[in-house]
Amino acid sequence: DVLDPDRLIQCPYNKHHRIRACRFPYHLVKCRKSYPEVAKELATCPFNARHLVPQADLSNHIRKCNDKGFIEQDIVNQSSGFQREQMNAVSMWQAPPCDEDWET
Repeated sequence: DVLDPDRLIQCPYNKHHRIRACRFPYHLVKCRKSYPEVAKELATCPFNARHLVPQADLSNHIRKCNDKGFIEQDIVNQSSGFQREQMNAVSMWQAPPCDEDWET
């Protein structure tokens, strides 16, 4: 199960490390410092910082990354929410009462 916090994930820095999903982000930070040469060869996915892939494979990963859909959906939701707010703001506006009579 992808959402199981206890599932084991293989470390991209050391293939012998298998870390529980809930600890994986902390492990990545620690291992990056321990393996600086490997870290130089890896690129971080722009959609999920837990995805570390060889730099040569990054463009292919970006095309296929499952998390890209979540980001795209968030963008669509935010833009449609913004448009709804704009429409509501315009339709709710009323001119304030005016006591001035410019003719007099």
